[in-house]
Amino acid sequence: MDVADDASTATSAPGRRPDGTAGQDRPFGARFVTPMFMGAALNPINSSVIATALVSIAAAMGVPVGRTSILISSLYLTSAIAQPTCGRLAEEFGPRRVFLAGIAIVLAAGVLGGVGQNLTTLVVARVLIGLGTSAGYPSAMLLIRRRAAAVGLNSAPGGVLGGLAIAGAATVAIGPTIGGLLIGWFNWRAAFLVNVPFACVAFAMALRWIAKDPDRLGGHSAREVVTRIDLPGVAGFGAAMTAMLVFLLSLPGPDWTALGISAAAAAALAWWELRASNPFIDVRLLTSNLALVRTYLRYGLTLLGIYVVLYGLTEWIEAAHGQSAYEAGLLLIPMGLLSAVTARVVSRRQAIRGSLIASAVLMVAGSVAILFLTSHSPVVVIIVITALFGFASGAGNVTNQTALYRESPAEKVGTASGLLRTFGYIGSIASATITGLVFRTRVDDAGLHSVALIMIGIGIVVLLMTALDRQLARADRTALETPATGAG
Repeated sequence: MDVADDASTATSAPGRRPDGTAGQDRPFGARFVTPMFMGAALNPINSSVIATALVSIAAAMGVPVGRTSILISSLYLTSAIAQPTCGRLAEEFGPRRVFLAGIAIVLAAGVLGGVGQNLTTLVVARVLIGLGTSAGYPSAMLLIRRRAAAVGLNSAPGGVLGGLAIAGAATVAIGPTIGGLLIGWFNWRAAFLVNVPFACVAFAMALRWIAKDPDRLGGHSAREVVTRIDLPGVAGFGAAMTAMLVFLLSLPGPDWTALGISAAAAAALAWWELRASNPFIDVRLLTSNLALVRTYLRYGLTLLGIYVVLYGLTEWIEAAHGQSAYEAGLLLIPMGLLSAVTARVVSRRQAIRGSLIASAVLMVAGSVAILFLTSHSPVVVIIVITALFGFASGAGNVTNQTALYRESPAEKVGTASGLLRTFGYIGSIASATITGLVFRTRVDDAGLHSVALIMIGIGIVVLLMTALDRQLARADRTALETPATGAG
């Protein structure tokens, strides 16, 4: 039974409403969303759970701790490129197929990393994990968009998008704590092997509960496949992103060659995409849809601010405040929980501009509060400040995701969603660069206060972008005036 048939059954059965709020097999019930939430959570969990395993991995492999940082950067780089690529594949070949393929890759990579005997094998495993987990979020967004259209909804239920935001972002904050527990109970291999049971469960649920893609895979020539997914566009995007991330990772000793290559590749990509019949990155769409571009920039800057807290404040808590890595991870749990709760509450609001403004204000307020932190500040004060960023993260993530859902064309939501994640990864890598520059010689109160000043500037930029965005206000009025369900 395909998606349309499944949705039709759900809306026509007695006692069920088209918004999916009643009935055992409602369109957006637990069976539909649970595997997608699990798939979307695999990428952020893997991006942070490895942090507590680096020292143990270095000792086991006989390499300096600094060399193990490639396990983090390799996943970030792969994910930044793979997220929109997987979204494009989902649009062309079906989101369920791509979702299942991604989970299968994660399963294989978890086993490979769990039995790896050298750093090279672990890097390969992390690259595969980045590739496989990148299929979860864009495929889920496309599945949700198609299900909403099939049952006659103008937009997906807010709780569904909120749950996806929680799975995709709020889990980052608890990753180090989970990693610390796993490494403490078992060993560093658990950071890889943890993917095995999760992937098995997610694959089984998706195979059973997500309806098959309605379009069938026919016999296509190699030229047709290349044209459909625009392989030259994917390659150009990958080259531009790789060189840009190499430049960011090279700071404070800038690799100007990498920056030049990135600029040249981006120019070549734009030239090609303007002429491609089925472009991977629709340059014309971006130039004509500035609201979507602003959403990408706003999301990237918001993630930049949030990750500066995760990286910079965590380093300061350990080095200047005297807490252990495990204790630092515990201090971030309230931030993750509040982010999840806030995302859940905000997702039920049709108007999003106010929540975006509140997120920016909270980011500025939290950054100002960091200016008053010292190595002698009570732990409870640190928790209160991180809580402010938890509220900001929850509100910012889910509302930017909703804005993207509104602003991107239905047939391009997979690629558009993946590109949103790419901007998030750029923000996270830039945040690591910022903290590395500020704390390059010593982690102390003065460095933390410098980080706070940078974050205040970022927060003000996000606030102005949001408050002055008239398109957000118009979109909110339309959302409030338009009924949630369509004619079906």
